[in-house]
Amino acid sequence: MAVQVAAASRSEPSSALPLLAPAYLWLTVAIFLPLSAMVFFSFMTDLPLSGKPWAFTLENYAAFFSQSLYLTLLVASLRLGLEVTLWCIFIGYPAAYVLAKVLKGRSREAIFLLVILPFWSNGLVRIFSWAMVLREGGILDTALNAVLPFKINIDLMYSYPAVIIGLVHSYVPYMVLTCYLTLQAIDDSLIEAGRSLGASRLQVLKRVIIPLSMPGLVAGAALIFVPVVGSFMEPRILGGRTGTFYGTVIEDQFVAVFNWPLGAALSFILLAVVLVILAVASPVLRRAT
Repeated sequence: MAVQVAAASRSEPSSALPLLAPAYLWLTVAIFLPLSAMVFFSFMTDLPLSGKPWAFTLENYAAFFSQSLYLTLLVASLRLGLEVTLWCIFIGYPAAYVLAKVLKGRSREAIFLLVILPFWSNGLVRIFSWAMVLREGGILDTALNAVLPFKINIDLMYSYPAVIIGLVHSYVPYMVLTCYLTLQAIDDSLIEAGRSLGASRLQVLKRVIIPLSMPGLVAGAALIFVPVVGSFMEPRILGGRTGTFYGTVIEDQFVAVFNWPLGAALSFILLAVVLVILAVASPVLRRAT
């Protein structure tokens, strides 16, 4: 019997290799090879594809430390990521709780459809839709002036709040979905037991619901914070001049200036900073989960 179990355990990895091969092949071709090429470019003076002479250098990384502008924009991007994450928690967690514990049947399906609806549209369409809403004389301005007895002028375009609104709208479904999965897995008998022992709704929320749903909350926060820090479409379109962040500078290096080595170096500095933040926060997050 022991021999059969040992033989089965040895055969399982070999039988799983054909199933794992497509995933590892995709990761290698679509992720690791491009990242390796970008690491190579970040240490070059110029692209080898341009036909110009090039050499290996550290000037691209030194430019980040020699120019305070890059550090200032990086701090602003980190702040933007934190604010958007907090707003997504504030909006998404209650919505996920209502979906998981309050609504049933068709009403839950209808709200779920509204939550995932942004995933079915192009990102640029969503951003330009917000531009039509937030600009002066836009949909929001017109609707409020039609209802209110006095005239007001709402023009949020090309401002920091407009960038926050666009990013929250784009990423709040991640928070709703991850929190919904963990909240739905919480046994209702635990909540009923807390209430029967005399705990108030707030105490049940603080001592039962939030601790048990913390894995989904942490996962959603990570899924939002990491891409928001490097975002460039929403800041550029909705923020205008005030929407200059670290991600927009990286995009300029690749698209406008065509300085791929500097853009690659700035990208990997951002990656390193995000990994350091996650590594520092991981003990706290692990303790929370």
